[in-house]
Amino acid sequence: MSSSSEKLAMPADGDAADRPGRLMRLAPVLTGLTALVCLLGWLQKQPCASARFDFIKTTTNACYTDVYPLYYVRGLSDGKLPYFDSFTGSDIHYVEYPVLSGGFMQLVAWLVQPFGADGRGMAFYNVTALLLAVLAVAAVLATAYAAGRRSLRAGLMVALSPALLLTAYINWDLLAVALSALAVAAWSARRPALAGALLGLAIAAKFYPLLFLGPLVLLCVRAGQWRAMGRLLAGTAGAWLAVNLPVMVFAWDGWKEFYTFSQGRGIDWGSIFFVLQDHGLPGPATDTDLLNLLGTGTFLVLAAGIAVLALAAPRRPRLAQLLFLVLVAFMLPNKVWSPQYVLWLLPLAALARPKLPAFVAWQIGEILYFFGIWWFLLSVSAQTPGQDLSGTVSAVLSLEAPEGGISQDVYSLALLARFVTVLALAVLVVRDILRPSGDTARSDGQDDPAGGVLDGAADVISLGRWRGARRTGVPVPS
Repeated sequence: MSSSSEKLAMPADGDAADRPGRLMRLAPVLTGLTALVCLLGWLQKQPCASARFDFIKTTTNACYTDVYPLYYVRGLSDGKLPYFDSFTGSDIHYVEYPVLSGGFMQLVAWLVQPFGADGRGMAFYNVTALLLAVLAVAAVLATAYAAGRRSLRAGLMVALSPALLLTAYINWDLLAVALSALAVAAWSARRPALAGALLGLAIAAKFYPLLFLGPLVLLCVRAGQWRAMGRLLAGTAGAWLAVNLPVMVFAWDGWKEFYTFSQGRGIDWGSIFFVLQDHGLPGPATDTDLLNLLGTGTFLVLAAGIAVLALAAPRRPRLAQLLFLVLVAFMLPNKVWSPQYVLWLLPLAALARPKLPAFVAWQIGEILYFFGIWWFLLSVSAQTPGQDLSGTVSAVLSLEAPEGGISQDVYSLALLARFVTVLALAVLVVRDILRPSGDTARSDGQDDPAGGVLDGAADVISLGRWRGARRTGVPVPS
């Protein structure tokens, strides 16, 4: 006999059948709005583009991008192939991104060859921006598809996000974001092998989608979906190896640059460790091994808690909820947290908790940090003390950048604003998991719109059922 929780967790077959049609109806609106936001993001970078991304200009106007300078610094302008050709001038000797991102960079470098040498750098930036905008559209549509009946809300939350406008073109992160969103959409369509292949490509573009395997495996174990889990893992491994293996075999030193570079990095401007080291935590600032241990150890503790939550929650958590939580657990104690990492969370936040108040508060925190980091770097590069809080507020109210940038204390407030709003959003997601009756995505009787084979599936392994069986002495059915 089914339990009461299982009766509530019936798959929405009608909803699944209507998803393609719903997406087709919404696609013109979502595509147009995403394109508009991406265009505004491109225009936001124009004051810096007109100055060829001079660093003082980019920090003053908060329109920095890695794309233009790395075209030159990573040897693409000289015809060097990522991973196969080394370059000099820094401690980095090869392109320090995973293989698919390096391949994306090389593709654009080939596309801009017909341009003259003087204009090739700007052409590289503009073509990259165009392709990233296409990927942003793909991410929005995939998120809308995975949201089920709340397609419009989830799609609009991503498409109209201020974070998308401000950070879309800082780096190549939208490649991994789009592939990850497409993987979630494929999983929601009950195509685990395709989802795995897309996830493998996402991992080949950026490290963070590897974390998604944990929640997927845990939820498949709880629901007894062994076959789907196997197809997912096989697809992930196959796609990742197909992209990485050729480079590993023929350009090992270049291939491993990403991993050695990541291991050896120190505290980044956006990390919580940056604030902590300014308040009496000197060890990690000088000891990279200790820094890695603290960051990784904290993540593992948080991940263990998420695993217990996945198996012990009164009702199986939705996939998007666990994906969001594991990514937040990775980012909060990380030694690197760049401004564009907000893009990683955007689709998952819209799926995990499709409510506006906390989402808007988080976006405000990201906006504060976005301007804070550039204006702080302005004060660092100009070697000035920067404006205090009152001076910063006065400049912002006058719609001007603070003269000489902002002080480290003001920057720390901006960093903490992002940290706290992300943490608060994660706490609310945990609360929804523990109190599923308050979960907006389940308020109309749905179980897990993005869950695919997990949607409506009965529990096979659950810590809650084991505890109940031990109390009553009744064996748990397999």
